[in-house]
Formats: sequence, structure tokens, C-alpha cells
Amino acid sequence: MTRVPFNEAYSRAIRLRCPRCGQGELFAGFFRMHERCSGCGMKYEREPGYFLGSIYFNYGWTAMSMSFLYIVLRYVFELPNSYVVPPLLVYVVVVPTVLHRYSRAVWLAFDCHFDHTDLPDVANPAENQPEATTSDSAGV
Repeated sequence: MTRVPFNEAYSRAIRLRCPRCGQGELFAGFFRMHERCSGCGMKYEREPGYFLGSIYFNYGWTAMSMSFLYIVLRYVFELPNSYVVPPLLVYVVVVPTVLHRYSRAVWLAFDCHFDHTDLPDVANPAENQPEATTSDSAGV
């Protein structure tokens, strides 16, 4: 598998598309992801806990932007803490919820770019098929 250029993978992540092919949508709902890409068949969650790293992106974006806002509101506009803190408390709840999808998409794009060893060229069709059941027809 060839490495996906970072700027291309990141662009696809911002559009919430598969970082490998750019065709399939990542999310079926606001929080629920598709299991595989509809375009190339790439499995999005490689293993349980795979998206734990996306929390670091989400936390980083939220913490940096909240800190910046606090400094600007408190020291540039010289607002008292009683005016600054309540809206920022709402901010630290709303922003991570909104960025949840994007942090997962960017995490998937980073992983697709930097660690492409587990990404086969084509999806394994046997993984999508239900297991065949065997029946004893000797007694029939």
C-alpha cells in the first residue's frame, strides 16, 4: 500500500471522508461511525480502543483554544473572572462534543499516513461474510 500524502489525508478528514480513498463517509450519525469505508472497504476501527488517541487531539484543541480565550478576555479586555469563567465552562463542554467527529477523523488520517502497514490494498471480503454453518446431513 502506498502512503497517502498527509495534506490529502487531512483534507479528507476535515470533510469526514475515508482518509485512504476519500469516497466513503466516516459517520452514520453524529456519534456512530461506519464500520468500513463504502468505497475501498478500509476498516476504520482496527481494534478496541483504537480511537483513544483521538481524545488527545480533542483535548489539545479544546485546552489551547480555551486558554487563549481566557487570556484574551481576562487580560486584553480586562473582564473580571466572574464574567469570563461561566461562558468558558460551557465552552469546554460544547467544543469537545462538536469536535468529536473531527478528532476521530484526523486521528484516522494521521494513522493512515504514518502507519499504513495494516491497511491492505483491498478489503478482505471473507471478513464481511457471515460464517458458514455446517450441518450433519448424514442422519437425513
